[in-house]
Amino acid sequence: MEDIAERRRDIDKKLEKEMHNMTLLKDSLKKSSTNTNNMLSILTSFENRLKHLESTIVPVYNETENLRRRQENIEKTLHTVDNVLGYYHIARDVEAYIKEGPNAAGLNAYLSYMEKLLKAMEYFETNDKSGKQMDEISRLFEDGNDALQHEFRSLLTRHGTPVPPIVIMDLLGMDEELPPVGTDTDLAIQHLPEKIILELSAISGWLVANGGNNTEFHRSYVNSRSSILSKSIQGLKEHLRSASGNSTSLSFGVQNSPNVSGKVKAMNNTPIRKSRKKLSFLSKKATTALMSPFEPGHRRQGSSSESIKEEFTDIETELYITELSALLRLMQSEAHLMNGIIQEKNHRMVFDNIVQPSLDTVVNEGELLANSARRNIGRHEFTTVLSIFPIVKHLRTIKPEFDLILEGCQAPTRAKLASLLSTLDSTGAKALEEFTDSIRIDPDKASNMPRDGTVHELANHTIIFLEQLKEYGETAGAMLLMHGEQASPAANITPDTCKMKVADYMTRVLSALGLNLSNKAETYGDPALKPIFMLNNFNYILKSIKRSGLLSLLLMWNDKVEGFYLEQIQVQKRLYSQSWSKVLHYLLEVDKPISIQRAQDPAAKLKDKDRQNIKDKFTGFNKELDDIYKIQKGYAIPDPELRHALKEENKQFICPRYKMFLDKYTNLNFTKNPDKYMKYTVDDVANLIDKFFDASA
Repeated sequence: MEDIAERRRDIDKKLEKEMHNMTLLKDSLKKSSTNTNNMLSILTSFENRLKHLESTIVPVYNETENLRRRQENIEKTLHTVDNVLGYYHIARDVEAYIKEGPNAAGLNAYLSYMEKLLKAMEYFETNDKSGKQMDEISRLFEDGNDALQHEFRSLLTRHGTPVPPIVIMDLLGMDEELPPVGTDTDLAIQHLPEKIILELSAISGWLVANGGNNTEFHRSYVNSRSSILSKSIQGLKEHLRSASGNSTSLSFGVQNSPNVSGKVKAMNNTPIRKSRKKLSFLSKKATTALMSPFEPGHRRQGSSSESIKEEFTDIETELYITELSALLRLMQSEAHLMNGIIQEKNHRMVFDNIVQPSLDTVVNEGELLANSARRNIGRHEFTTVLSIFPIVKHLRTIKPEFDLILEGCQAPTRAKLASLLSTLDSTGAKALEEFTDSIRIDPDKASNMPRDGTVHELANHTIIFLEQLKEYGETAGAMLLMHGEQASPAANITPDTCKMKVADYMTRVLSALGLNLSNKAETYGDPALKPIFMLNNFNYILKSIKRSGLLSLLLMWNDKVEGFYLEQIQVQKRLYSQSWSKVLHYLLEVDKPISIQRAQDPAAKLKDKDRQNIKDKFTGFNKELDDIYKIQKGYAIPDPELRHALKEENKQFICPRYKMFLDKYTNLNFTKNPDKYMKYTVDDVANLIDKFFDASA
């Protein structure tokens, strides 16, 4: 019970406490309600005051804004009136400057005057199109346009000069190959001063933007730059002719005729210094001549007129190759110069017109070279035809760069070099096939045969032709593949297929040469001279193809080439040895006039018949040896190694047999005058053989 009472007391205390809290909360709520009512009263009063203020201020603000707008309109009207009055007076204000031209006031000031005229024209076009002021301003504007056109032409004329030859040569790096497509050469030509380029750009930009369809300055630019390009090429050709030591009459056959950006700037007044360029094609030909296996006195040489003609052709070729490279570099430089002066949308059209004359001239010169080569083919002057091969090789190398720089030009322009290359290719292929036919059916036999059996000039010319052709093996192979009997598409042609094709071609040429030489050898009446002739030629061919590197190329097609020539050399040596048969007839003693036993007995008395037989043997030997010496000392073997080897073989063939012959009869008393019959000792025979193949002995 006590617990219950205790619990009740606790509950009563808590209830009393909660009641007290309730009373406090009610008091707080009452105070909050009072404060809320007071705040609402304050806000209501503030709102009423704001409404009163707005009704007072807004009319004032609106009136002020109206006044501001009126002031602005008045100012704009005054400014417009001033401008309009200026439009009416602009003709009078700028007429003097327009008539004086850009030079008097300066280009920037002149363009500002033109801008004022343009704005005046736009105003009167809208407001008073048929008025007097419109006519006067239009006339001045046209005069200003004409003055700008004239200034554009004048700047090009005054400051545009042909590129000096030495600058072009430095640009080409004459002794080096042209860099590959897309390579920056760090070389550029400053055709015009920077200030002039900026002025030309400003004039062209203004004319395009404000001159309507007025693009007369395009024609001025084309005429000027086209002329500069042509003169630059012509100046280079004349300089190179002078540097090569030829008179100005040397030409390409027309009248008066083996990737560019950067920072090298050549001034227009750069002095022309002498070119140090080496004619690489001539150097190769000179090397070929110096490495000829002939000794002095044995070398076959063409006539002086032929040498002069070949030299003329080689210089002509070298000049044309240089001209092609120069044209490419100058075209690239012209394309670079156009940036800023000519708007990009007109680049291709203007560039096409600039390069047309020079490109046509160069292509025409190339076609003339092809025509000259075709005439030489008809005259069987094939060595001179080789001059087009370095041109084709070079043109094939740089054509991708030409294609790149001509991209976007008209189709006929882009096709010019491709057509030229095709013409030169077909001419070269025709020359190669005609050369093979000329070797195979060469009718010249007896009249032009060397009397001493030396190397025939046909073999000499053929090897020289093939050696020079090797330098352009890939080019020649491509010609034969594209223009041969079974033409291959260009896509299927690779360097390896070109090498195989030219190796096949050279094999056919050498085969035709061997057959022709064999037929020519049959014209000799002297049987011994036939193998000497063939031996000389086979030896010359083998040594030449080894020395020049042709053999390694030929082995790609036929691995038995070297073995064939070695075998033929041995065959001809065996045939030549038959020329000693009459001499050997007496040494071999076919009829054996005396037995060995009797020959070894000096005291034995010989019969008259035996003595006479021995005398006849010595007499016959001496006579035949003298005869063969007289004949064969006139034979020529130009190769010293072959000449020495053949002499040694002769001595090894004759001397041991002659020694046995002498040993057999020396001690026999077959004559009272032994010196008459034993005319030669073994050493004498050897010395006599050493004098063979030497007409001066």
